[in-house]
Amino acid sequence: MLRTLRYLGGACGLAGGDFPAACGLSRGRPWLLRGVCRCGRSASTSSFDVVIVGGGIVGLASARALIQRHSALSLGLLEKEKDLALHQTGHNSGVIHSGIYYKPASLKAKLCVQGAALIYEYCSKKGISYKQCGKLIVAVEQEEIPRLQALYERGLQNGVQGLRLIQQEDIKKKEPYCRGKEIRCQYVVTCAGLYSDRISEMSGCNPEPRIVPFRGDYLLLKPEKCYLVKGNIYPVPDSRFPFLGVHFTPRMDGSIWLGPNAVLAFKREGYKPFDVSARDVMDIIINSGLVKLVVENFSYGVNEMYKACFLGATVKYLQKFIPEITVSDILRGPAGVRAQALDRDGNLVEDFVFDGGVGDIGSRILHVRNAPSPAATSSLAISGMIADEVQQRFEL
Repeated sequence: MLRTLRYLGGACGLAGGDFPAACGLSRGRPWLLRGVCRCGRSASTSSFDVVIVGGGIVGLASARALIQRHSALSLGLLEKEKDLALHQTGHNSGVIHSGIYYKPASLKAKLCVQGAALIYEYCSKKGISYKQCGKLIVAVEQEEIPRLQALYERGLQNGVQGLRLIQQEDIKKKEPYCRGKEIRCQYVVTCAGLYSDRISEMSGCNPEPRIVPFRGDYLLLKPEKCYLVKGNIYPVPDSRFPFLGVHFTPRMDGSIWLGPNAVLAFKREGYKPFDVSARDVMDIIINSGLVKLVVENFSYGVNEMYKACFLGATVKYLQKFIPEITVSDILRGPAGVRAQALDRDGNLVEDFVFDGGVGDIGSRILHVRNAPSPAATSSLAISGMIADEVQQRFEL
């Protein structure tokens, strides 16, 4: 039997609950895949050994592979559109990917590397034009550099050919108008706040203590009630925690802020209650002492979460200081995220932490590791201390 592929364009219904029944051939050109394509208005055959649904590149390639391997099979290809490759196949970038992005040992990684080689071979054999111009993956931000390194290592695991890391001067040779991220210096001082632990680890220094983000929500007194507060009113702080508790703060514009509370944020830049980063959540659970902290202070944490969700609970607390305040007197306000250092034993690090590392890179870096409140108040004094430390460490 001849190797045949029938292209049945324009599906028009369901036949007995099975695949859509074909209602005619495309008005476009016949499609030939290393076999004979029988085309015409009336079908000469109503049954096939195999029918492939979908006339995109995967469906067509699958039909081709089956025809090559099983010469006795009759194949039909069902496509609901009037022509082939009208959707994803006909609306992509046209890039033949190398396989660098995908998880090692995954089907994506394996089949992309293998498929790229087969595509180039097929195009060369069929006289189809293509360009092997290569691909630059360019880091334009400092935090992208470790991800680029991880991508490089992933590509090596996946067997990507011709892969290498290059510097700015090599980028210019390949793409004169493209600029990667490169800053040259002898020494580095990092004041990275919420990312201080990651920056330290990135440089080869100690990742401990880890940063755990705590969101602090503020409430606002309505303008007509601001007369109730004249100055700063603070509670007696709980000595177990470095937080000062919800307090009354007059602002320069005359508004009164009430807060902040202290609730665990599920994202390092999680300024809204439903901001979530899976990476940040896993990081604080696995790499920090958060579990120990939660176990030891469970009731406190639940109470803070409860007050954050229900205004009435917070107002009840505020009424201990100013009984005249009611729920109708307050509005929800802005929020901040505290970069709180936490050690592996579940202890909140109270003091400022400065450290560096060893070796050719680590010895040239000074990290500011834990500088939450009152860092703003202390900033000018901190800067003087940092300048002294830089002078001593780097022998300036």
